[in-house]
Amino acid sequence: MHAAHDGVATAPGRRAAVAEAAYLRLAGVQKRFGGFTALESIDLDIRRGEFVCFLGPSGCGKTTLLRIIAGLEVQSAGQILQAGHDISVLPPAQRDYGIVFQSYALFPNLSIADNVAYGLVNRRQPRAQVAARVRELLALVGLPDSGGKYPAQMSGGQQQRVALARALATSPGLLLLDEPLSALDAIVRVHLRNELRALQRELGVTTIMVTHDQEEALSVADRIVVMNHGVIEQIGTPTEVYREPATPFVAGFIGKVNRLDAVAEGAQWFRCGDKRWQCAPGQGAGLRPGRPVALYLRPEDRVVGPLREDDPTLCEGTVRGIEFLGGNCLADVAVDGLGGQQLQLQYSLNQMDEFQVRHGGRVRFALRSDRLRVFPAPGASA
Repeated sequence: MHAAHDGVATAPGRRAAVAEAAYLRLAGVQKRFGGFTALESIDLDIRRGEFVCFLGPSGCGKTTLLRIIAGLEVQSAGQILQAGHDISVLPPAQRDYGIVFQSYALFPNLSIADNVAYGLVNRRQPRAQVAARVRELLALVGLPDSGGKYPAQMSGGQQQRVALARALATSPGLLLLDEPLSALDAIVRVHLRNELRALQRELGVTTIMVTHDQEEALSVADRIVVMNHGVIEQIGTPTEVYREPATPFVAGFIGKVNRLDAVAEGAQWFRCGDKRWQCAPGQGAGLRPGRPVALYLRPEDRVVGPLREDDPTLCEGTVRGIEFLGGNCLADVAVDGLGGQQLQLQYSLNQMDEFQVRHGGRVRFALRSDRLRVFPAPGASA
């Protein structure tokens, strides 16, 4: 069994509460394709009305897991419960969900109104009732006057709104979104994800979205399920997976991060080159002195002023490169005494001027050692 590395959101006291309130429960879900294991014993509880993102790199199993929930793939082992009912072997048509794909999957020969009405017509609802529901849904997704158009007349963003309206037509208990925004350009994608989140909150529909875009997941999710190589690495709120990564993979995958090679000295002290830093209680607990470790630190976890001369985390270094990101910049700094290791530090544009951060210049700063995350170095003996 591969247990999920839970953050604060699933501490023991809350795990029971999550389990009690689970609207969707996955227990021991596995998927094998011949000799390849795509998913290893996935255990996950999702609350009613929750917006959950499956996040991970290509090939990590997130889309396979979504397709299993939808009944489009059959799990090799494990159980799926929705609202207390076992749906493990039900065909897709008998499951209570709406789904939106990356490719929109609209019928090109049907009008927008007929596309939205497709699932309702199949349920043999009265024509007037269907028409009223279609008008309601098109207004809901911001396309009130588009019913007579055809998909080819709509932009990508508009087509995805239509696909969303169609998925919501039958008032499903579960909304499944498979990379729904990845085919759109950046500005439309950001706008539509904000609208999607607002609409989900308004409707209160339990939603699972698959994405490889960490910024997308951080901005919309109540909780994020971080996946890699068919296992769940961590489940937590966006803040938890960003601030308190449970594994080196999560630390490196979510956001930008510095990784420094260091050595444990005991009592949460770690030596990195000529520097010694003490981390927050619990970090590196149980690591014997002398064991190689990896320290992870975000570019923003630094102090640039005012600085205390007696601060043990005080550092100086030379700026080797600058990445301009608009309101913020990332400076690559070769830090004195770190044995040639560099740190990437975040500065606002105003701080770049205030502290004269420029290529080849010198900078002074202190580290937020309470934000250091410690993991055993790969391959190091215990």
